[in-house]
Amino acid sequence: MTKSKAKLHIASKFSLDQLSEQPLFATNPDAALPLLSMIGQAQLSIDDLLGQLSRQFIEQLLVLSAQSVAGTQHKGRHTGEVRWHGAQPGVVRLGQSKLRLKRPRLRSASGEVAVPAYAALSTDADLSRRIADILVCNVSTRKYARVVHRCADELGISKSAVSRQFVKQSAQALAQLMSRDLSQHDFVAIYVDGVIVAKHHIIAAVGVDAQGNKRILGMACGSSENAKVVKDLLSGLAQRGLDLNVPRLWVIDGSKALRSGIEQLCGKDAKVQRCRIHKIRNVAERLPKDRAEQVRWLMKQAFKLDAAKGKHRLKELAKDLKAQHPDAAASILEGLDEMFTITELGITGELARCLATTNVIESPNSVVRRVSGRVTNYKDAEMALRWTAAGFLEAEKSFKKLRGHADLKILISRLRPAAQQLKRAA
Repeated sequence: MTKSKAKLHIASKFSLDQLSEQPLFATNPDAALPLLSMIGQAQLSIDDLLGQLSRQFIEQLLVLSAQSVAGTQHKGRHTGEVRWHGAQPGVVRLGQSKLRLKRPRLRSASGEVAVPAYAALSTDADLSRRIADILVCNVSTRKYARVVHRCADELGISKSAVSRQFVKQSAQALAQLMSRDLSQHDFVAIYVDGVIVAKHHIIAAVGVDAQGNKRILGMACGSSENAKVVKDLLSGLAQRGLDLNVPRLWVIDGSKALRSGIEQLCGKDAKVQRCRIHKIRNVAERLPKDRAEQVRWLMKQAFKLDAAKGKHRLKELAKDLKAQHPDAAASILEGLDEMFTITELGITGELARCLATTNVIESPNSVVRRVSGRVTNYKDAEMALRWTAAGFLEAEKSFKKLRGHADLKILISRLRPAAQQLKRAA
């Protein structure tokens, strides 16, 4: 448990009145002083987090509230009795703290027109405390979408207005993601994986550049994870400037459709690394529980060896399993060479652990599942893509450099030896 979470946990369990009822504190009041100080600091920590994380969220609610009075804002066009008149600094209370933000300004022929939500937050201390409490429940994850309707209800904003705003913003997010110029980036490794959103199979790609920076590259949607969807994804990346003929490492989960699409569009210089975690899971699922644990351990040990010894060890394991568990044996041998691609390229250590699995893209996929899971009725594939784009861009905000990125120069030198020789010659 982190320090701030520990403080919040303590503060939530004890009130000042309850402290006096504890036998220890009744006989020794001084013992309560450190705990009282911690409770006070916890409240300050909560308010500080609210000030840092909720400003943009509250500003969006104020815009929605202004729209309920003046309608949607259209740049350069003024209609209706109440008109948009820019923005100005404002202050609202959230709990014990004051939050400085930008608030919409409305005017009519008779003068200033109040924004209902701003007026409510400025005058109703109980309302501001309730909004603060709603936000606190998600402060640790910064995921406010799950409480936006509750906050909107408190401020008198219709749910349909919130939904329209999200449709607009998510459409912009999708357009932004699918129009990114990829020609200015040298992606050394690309992770490709699929996620199912309301029966729609969405294939997505995350690229890692030579400095270890991760970036969402694009998505493609279909009714199933087939070669056509993969080709649509790769073709879209090529149209936006990604040279598919440049040698790079492709990390995939083992899908035959993914492998086929990469082979057809990226040529023989494309190196494919199959996810070892997926492979171990696929094999273990075909075994009894007691044998599965042993096989997991043996496979992990094989992946630590050099390519030749590791392949030999797995072939022996498959031979041992073939009689009683032929499906598990076949799964071990399927795509065996591509389980050791990074080993043959000489990649070791932390970088090898990151390149041996699709975890880099599984993490944003989990954000997509959480975000998209809030919708109970998807109208079409475009809606699924919008929600998926919103989830990916939310996840991208938390991206850190690939662990072991300092060793990416080794990967580059092994993937592109001719280019390295030209560089040395120059």
